[in-house]
Amino acid sequence: MKKIYTVLLMSLLLSGILFQGCVQQQHEKKTSAPLKLAISKLKPDKYGHTYRQWLRRYDSTIQWVNLYPLSVDSALKVLKTCDGLLCTGGGDLAPSLFGKGDEASKCGPPDLHRDSLELMAIHDALRMKMPIFGICRGLQVMNVALDGSLYTDLPTDIGTKVTHRTKDGKPAMHEVYVNRASELYRISRVDSGYVYSHHHQGIDKLGKGLLVGARSADSLPEEIEWADTTGKGFYMGVQWHPEHLDTLAPLSKSLAVKFLGEMKLFRKEKKK
Repeated sequence: MKKIYTVLLMSLLLSGILFQGCVQQQHEKKTSAPLKLAISKLKPDKYGHTYRQWLRRYDSTIQWVNLYPLSVDSALKVLKTCDGLLCTGGGDLAPSLFGKGDEASKCGPPDLHRDSLELMAIHDALRMKMPIFGICRGLQVMNVALDGSLYTDLPTDIGTKVTHRTKDGKPAMHEVYVNRASELYRISRVDSGYVYSHHHQGIDKLGKGLLVGARSADSLPEEIEWADTTGKGFYMGVQWHPEHLDTLAPLSKSLAVKFLGEMKLFRKEKKK
């Protein structure tokens, strides 16, 4: 009889372990659903380097939604279902948004739908403490969203010591210098590096609460982040195009890995 009881007890214990394992696996499947990224505007890249390829190098399952075709109200509803916001490159912001409406002739035609959509999406994401990352124009709109301003045309406003955009429209390569007191330095562990850029606007007055994590040789801010992260979600923008670099380069890989990691943390906190 003792043997029978022993066998029954072991069977019950084994069944319990197996059941617990199944529950754990089901829980892991639920929590390991692909990350969902809101992209402010997604369009084909004529150089063959896309934001999606850049991020998929480090998370092949990531999903995304292009906010641009949506109305602002619809885009904000979709944003609430996402784990992060990526503000991408593109045309000029309307100078009237940062107090330089009289300099509109120095800029390309504004896209008022995109300007409104991105600014409202950034403010909603800030309220949710959702991770936000900006590239090129994305950095600029993130700065303006926090009451910063822009130079409307760099060659006119600060000179041509550094080429930020070539005449033939191809990305320009130049060096950036990293602030050792920045999060950018902590994740990249480099003091400087060569990057690709394609822009003629840039940060003039820095937005509230921001720190400059990198500059080019003409002192133009090339990266922004929170000066104090207490009580805030991840907020980082770069003036260069990390998706145009070798994706293993420190000023490309570290940014993708950090942003994806922050999206995972945000999802985990959101589920609590």
